[in-house]
Amino acid sequence: MRRWSAIAIVATLIVAAILMLLAAYSNSLIYHPHTEQVAPNFADTEAVPIATEDGESIVAWYRAPAEGQPIFLFFDGNGGRPQIWEGRWRRIAESGAGFLAVYYRGYSGSTGSPSEQGMRLDARAGYDWLIAQGYTPDDVVIHGFSLGSGVAVQLAAERPARALILEAPFTGVDDVAATHFSFARYLIRDDWRSRDYIGRVEMPVLIVHGDADSVIPVAQGEQLFALAPEPKQLVRMPGSDHATLVRDGIYDHIWPFLAAHP
Repeated sequence: MRRWSAIAIVATLIVAAILMLLAAYSNSLIYHPHTEQVAPNFADTEAVPIATEDGESIVAWYRAPAEGQPIFLFFDGNGGRPQIWEGRWRRIAESGAGFLAVYYRGYSGSTGSPSEQGMRLDARAGYDWLIAQGYTPDDVVIHGFSLGSGVAVQLAAERPARALILEAPFTGVDDVAATHFSFARYLIRDDWRSRDYIGRVEMPVLIVHGDADSVIPVAQGEQLFALAPEPKQLVRMPGSDHATLVRDGIYDHIWPFLAAHP
């Protein structure tokens, strides 16, 4: 009996150690930064350094809008590579709009290491930079893709803007983790609970989600939509996967939405 008790204790300690190790490295499962800074590959776009309130320096790609047109404050997914979004930048530029694409700490030449707390500061820094350039909240459209949807929701809960656009969003990283591994929810430190913030947003909300999303189930976009205040719109894109929404026509929904909410 004592022998089996000792084995049980050892087994419990091993499992506990494994779980602690997984929890300690859980952020590496969320953030996949590409650290090399890449020069902008799109016309009339520059890389600008932006200081955060905690002393980091983040890189953002900036393209000014035409007069009277909005500027998108864009937050990318967990891979965070601005050079892969030529199609996105082209669609924005063709409309006359501009963009400031913020690359979080630890990504694409930005200093520091990614974390939920730190990336909230990065988002605020990008927003404040736009205001310092003379843009007003009515000029700014906050747009988050995938992980960036969590960044965008938290910023929109505390800063005014013309609209909030969420592309393939989640209710929380913990919910996403649980859809793939049921126990993973309990190992996540940065859980990005958009479900806790979306109700505080005081601007029009557009949620666009592919119904064939293999990373974040469309049900999470629908749940987030149910929690969002009016005015709001949900677009389910038939057959679209997680990263195909730009190709499949998301901007064909964005422009009418913005026109309806000037």
